[in-house]
Amino acid sequence: MTAVLNLCCWSVTWATTETKSNPKVLILGDSLSAAYNISIDQSWTQLFHQKILSKAPNMELVNASISGETTNGGVQRLPDLLQLHQPSHLIVELGGNDGLRGYKFEQTRSNLQRIIDMALQRNIKVLLIGVRLPPNLGPVYNQRFEQIYKDLSETMEVAFLPRFLEGVAAHKAEYMQADGIHPTALAQPILADKVFQVFSSEFLSP
Repeated sequence: MTAVLNLCCWSVTWATTETKSNPKVLILGDSLSAAYNISIDQSWTQLFHQKILSKAPNMELVNASISGETTNGGVQRLPDLLQLHQPSHLIVELGGNDGLRGYKFEQTRSNLQRIIDMALQRNIKVLLIGVRLPPNLGPVYNQRFEQIYKDLSETMEVAFLPRFLEGVAAHKAEYMQADGIHPTALAQPILADKVFQVFSSEFLSP
C-alpha cells in the first residue's frame, strides 16, 4: 500500500536458476511488499524466503510487487507473470491503494476474485493477505473493506492472513515510517513471521 503521490514502480526477483520441478512462490503486492524506503535485504519478502528455505530448500521466490499497485493493476499484470514464472504458489497482498483512492468495494472484490480465479484455474495455491486501511477513513469503511478479504477467502477456499499490519501499525514510533502507512525495517521480521506461519501451516506441513 502506498500514498497516492508515490510514483515508485519496480519489482525485484529473488530466485535460483529456474527449474520446472522446483516449487516457486510469486508475490503480487504493492509497496508494503516492495521494500518501500528500506533495503531489499531487510524486507519481509526476503526474510520470508529465508524462512521458507529452512523447510523447503528448493523453493524459489519471485517478488513482483510494485509500489502504487492496485487490484486492477494486479489483474492486468498477472497473466504474463504466471506465464513467465509458472509459480506453484501465489501470495496476494493488494487492495490498500484501492481504498486510498476511493475505489468502489465491488471493484476491489471483483478484481481480487479474478486474481484468485486465474491462479486456481492453473492449480496454483493461493494465500490472500487481508489489508486494513488507515483509521482516518472510519471504522465502518474499514470494516466493510476487511470483509471483502474474509468473504473471498471463505467462498474461494484459499489460505488467509487477516490484518497484515496488526501489531505493527499501533506502534508508530518503532514500526511505522513517518508517512504512517509503510512499516519500518524493524517491523519486517514481524511481517515475515506472520506470512510464514500461515504459509507453512497451509502448504509446508507434512
